[in-house]
Amino acid sequence: MAYAIVNGDSIKINYHSPGVRKRIIWGGLVPYDEVWVTGAHDATTLEIPKTFIINGKEIPAGKYAFFTIPGKNEWTIIINKNWKQHLATEYDEKEDVVRLKVKPKKNAHTERLQYSIDDKGNGKVSVSVAWEKLNVSFDILLKF
Repeated sequence: MAYAIVNGDSIKINYHSPGVRKRIIWGGLVPYDEVWVTGAHDATTLEIPKTFIINGKEIPAGKYAFFTIPGKNEWTIIINKNWKQHLATEYDEKEDVVRLKVKPKKNAHTERLQYSIDDKGNGKVSVSVAWEKLNVSFDILLKF
């Protein structure tokens, strides 16, 4: 689990953390251009107790599923209403709350998938996912 306290409110990301274990991750274990649970087993969840904004879209406080669609040069970040899912087998695009495109960045080797939440001040939070030699991140703005 990753969490941060921002202005007294707790932001939580609950996820399973698979290891690289000498496997080919991108385009191998995790196929390109397919919805991925961005972890293992149950859907990764994002829980925020206040209304928040991602990519200009205002989202009510609550618990959401976090998915991605990894691509070679661009990823799609997905926040979905149905947080209680196993893998992406029950994923339905109609339940997406917001989607945004991000560019993956090269990074030092990270053996186990890892989320981090970085408080940037003034209600702005950066969420990052690092695994193998890639990192993707996006910003959340909390409403006060």
